[in-house]
Amino acid sequence: MVDFLDTLAKSARETIDSGYYETLNALVTSSISLKQAILEAKNAPVITEIKAASPSAGTIRKNVDASLIAESMEKGGAIGLSVLTEPKHFKGSLHSLVEAHKTVKLPILMKDIILSPVQLDAASNVGANVVLLIEALFDRGYCECSAHEMIATAHSGGLEVLLEAHTADEFRSAVRTHADLVGINNRNLATLKVDLNVTKAILEGNRAEGKVVVSESGITTPADLRFLRECGAQAFLIGSAVMLADNVDVKVREFVSAL
Repeated sequence: MVDFLDTLAKSARETIDSGYYETLNALVTSSISLKQAILEAKNAPVITEIKAASPSAGTIRKNVDASLIAESMEKGGAIGLSVLTEPKHFKGSLHSLVEAHKTVKLPILMKDIILSPVQLDAASNVGANVVLLIEALFDRGYCECSAHEMIATAHSGGLEVLLEAHTADEFRSAVRTHADLVGINNRNLATLKVDLNVTKAILEGNRAEGKVVVSESGITTPADLRFLRECGAQAFLIGSAVMLADNVDVKVREFVSAL
């Protein structure tokens, strides 16, 4: 059976080599901390995600207007935005992040399959405040440098880092780094299956060592968010459930007011 994470990594290498991340004019980016926004949130710290499609669900929303959606997410009370910029499997675009950056005052996470410092430069140029790194990609040798080196490079460019894990071993590795946030992806990127108990199992058996923990994927109802909070997650990244909603603003409010 094909391991989909390997497919994502190979596609990412092709996209990097195509020059996709290099033809960008730098924007002026304000220094906004996602970590601080989570810690200071008065309601449920919800990070909403702008994405048009996913490998597991196919097309999620047609004709995505990143500016309008970002505005609705901010109005709904999201404390941060995640924007998919991976073009092949998620139909994301760097242009969507630029549009979101121009529209809202929230910290913005660039969500991509990051293997190279070239992509970190792109993140800075398009207005991102945070980048997603995936522990498994370092473990499998797909990245051009180590996790520690990539995090240091991100920080030197003014970017925070959300380092994502899916297993207990990956989580333990992630908390030992200088990542600002540690994510637990409830989706197995090898098989694309989702199980919220991934967050529960990891946090039951491992200390977060002071890291801010973000639970990602599979959050479809306010009850899911409450379950993950009880497991020890401090913030929640929600994509499909919001992007599928007819009224994005109202749907975000449902999650934000869940606690």
